[in-house]
This record gives sequence, structure tokens and C-alpha cells, in this order.
Amino acid sequence: MNLDKLARIDLNLLVILQVLIEEQSVTRAAYRLNLSQSALSKSLNRLRETLDDPLFQRTSHGLKPTAHAMALAKLLPNTLQGLYQLTLPPVFDPAISHRKFTFSMVESAYETLIPSFIGSLLQQAPDIKLDTYLWTGQSFHDLQQGQIDFGIAGRDLHPQVGLDHNKLPEGLVQHTLYEDKQVCLVRNDHPILQAVKQQDWTLERYLEMAHVQVRCEGKEWWALDYHLADRGHHRNISATVPDFYGAASVCAHTDLIFTLPSSFANHALKLYPLTQLILPFEFLPMAYVLLWHERNNQDKGHQWMRETICLSVEKAIEGN
Repeated sequence: MNLDKLARIDLNLLVILQVLIEEQSVTRAAYRLNLSQSALSKSLNRLRETLDDPLFQRTSHGLKPTAHAMALAKLLPNTLQGLYQLTLPPVFDPAISHRKFTFSMVESAYETLIPSFIGSLLQQAPDIKLDTYLWTGQSFHDLQQGQIDFGIAGRDLHPQVGLDHNKLPEGLVQHTLYEDKQVCLVRNDHPILQAVKQQDWTLERYLEMAHVQVRCEGKEWWALDYHLADRGHHRNISATVPDFYGAASVCAHTDLIFTLPSSFANHALKLYPLTQLILPFEFLPMAYVLLWHERNNQDKGHQWMRETICLSVEKAIEGN
């Protein structure tokens, strides 16, 4: 290691480079870093001199990273995380910690999972800050880049769905919090309930009905739809909405049927005049998983967060 050369590098420039790679815009990067655009441009020039590469090309759509910048983008998150961990004390004391932890979670987790662990987290660590964002198609990348600490997502077992537990993006680790199953909701006076009473609740009946669907990560198909397509079937999806509460409300005021995880269905039943039905065919369960990057495995604060969340969810499940 050439320590003399390293000593001449302003390590703050590595942080600026990481943000520029993420934002690919001087304006957005300057805003995130609380710098003026002129100050950031000067730092970019210093980076170019230090690394002997232009790093970015200006285009009509912003900054386009060079091949060297893209190669650095694979190394920087781990490097910066290692430097950050050097600044942390050797132990993590939740009672006096002021650290911030960021989460990206699927919408249903805000109702079904957060209540089981947020109280325990804040009771033990009253001064930590928790920032949460909605899980999107970008969340895997954000975990890899270190922009968020944890993800909570639904794991579908069908290989055509993005969160196959055997095919996680490079560097990501997961722990299953709990498994769930899919159920159906219809309004309390729905005509299909008469057929259910007559034990005429079948796959054919299910497929004849019009469905309301929640769009997850920008996708209109769930694992269930891939499962049915493999068998030559397709649901008649009449309405697609962005969130579970919206779908439950639509379901309560129309003849549309809503298929969803049973954990969220239990909450919807308390709010809307709905009836729950079993899924009239065999289908693999899904699971809610906690995700993080392996670079944080030894971080004491991350360890405490993971252990607290997993233990709290486990206790909540046992208590139900």
C-alpha cells in the first residue's frame, strides 16, 4: 500500500464522487451535499486531476460516467462503509446512540410489520432516527450502493418475480421474518358468497370474476399471475391501483375481488365491510424478508437492529 500517495488525497472527494455517480447531476449532487454548484464543480476538477480521468461526460440528460467511474462505482460503497466504520466506537450502546438508520419497505409492511418492532427499537434507543421509504424497483440498487441500510420486502418463490431468494443481487443478505399466504377479499354482500355456501368456490369461479390488483414495484403481475400463466390461465384484472388500502376500498364498493397477503387482509377487515375467502387452489406461500448488504455484517449497530427486529417480529407472531 502506498500510504504516501494516499496521504495526499482528500478523502472527502470520495464522498463527492459517490454522490455524483448516484445522482449523475451536479445540481442534485450539490443539493444533497449542501454545497454550491461552483464548489462542487471545483471538487470535480480536483477529482479528475487526482484520478487522471474525466470521470463524467456532460450530456443533455446529465452526467454520464466514464468506464473508469463505473469501475470505481463498484468499489466505492464498500470503501466508504469501511471508512465510516473506522469512525464508530468499538461497541454500540443503543441507549446513547444518535445514529440514523434507513429502511425501504413494501407498503403492506407499514401496517403488518412496523408495529411489531418500532416500539422496541425506540424504547431501547430513544435518540436514534429511523427514515423509511417505500420499496421500489430501485431499492435493491440502493441497498447495494449503501443509500439505505435495510429493506423489508415480500419474497415470492416464482422465478419470474424479482425477489427469488436464491437470486439476490450481489452482496445482499436476507433473513425470513415470517411466511404468509394469499387470501381473497370481497364485499359482504357479494353474489359469489352464495356460490361459496354451495361449495362452488373453484378456480374456474375465481377466474370468471373481475379483479382489483395492487401495482408493486411498477409491475402489474404478481407471482400469482405467473403461476396461473404457467397453467394457461389469466385473471381478468379490471382495476390496478398503487396501494393496498386503495384496493381494499375499491373491493368494498364494487364486485371486484382482491387477492392479497392474509396479514394485510386482517387489517382491511377491520376497516371495510369485507369478507375473506380462501384461495380456491394450491399456491406457494410468500414470505416477508429483512434485507441488508453483507458489508454491514460486522457493524455493531446493524447487528443490534437486525437482532431487535427479528426477535420482535418472532415474539409478535408467537403472540398471535
